[in-house]
Amino acid sequence: MIDDDVVLGEGSRVWHFVHVSRGARIGRSCVLGQNVFIGANVRLGDGVKVQNNVSIYEGVEIEDDVFLGPSCVFTNVLEPRAFLEKKHEFKPTRVGRGASIGANATVLCGHPIGAYSLIGAGSVALRGTRDYEVVVGNPARSIGWACRCGVRLPAGQGERSCAVCSLRYGIEPGACRPLT
Repeated sequence: MIDDDVVLGEGSRVWHFVHVSRGARIGRSCVLGQNVFIGANVRLGDGVKVQNNVSIYEGVEIEDDVFLGPSCVFTNVLEPRAFLEKKHEFKPTRVGRGASIGANATVLCGHPIGAYSLIGAGSVALRGTRDYEVVVGNPARSIGWACRCGVRLPAGQGERSCAVCSLRYGIEPGACRPLT
């Protein structure tokens, strides 16, 4: 079901039992898997892959080339109550370019997810992530850094190279950045 006032980018594919709500903007070459819900006014960048059973609620913005694993969950209110209207309390969540969120992970609203970061399957992210950061567990905790290609970088500080694609990174306390 595609509501009125929806933009569905060229080359995007929508599978069975999907609902895209009014005002949503879906970029080019996206894939919306089976049983996906896209809330009102949600923005998805180009090349986003949303696996089966994912709901992306109003207040969530997904940048280009993001992977959302099966049944991952986003929230948009920190203290929900069925008997109280809390739409005025929606907290925005931005998922940075190239990030991956694993199957059955939960992302609490109001915190940015860094570019090319990885949230492991089943993790509960109570805070945001930094660019290239890898977090796992409940609650999610940092276990290192990942290359743009998704491979974990060698532990430690200083210059590190990806074992698969050879991209180089500078790692210092609390930050990882690509080297040119």
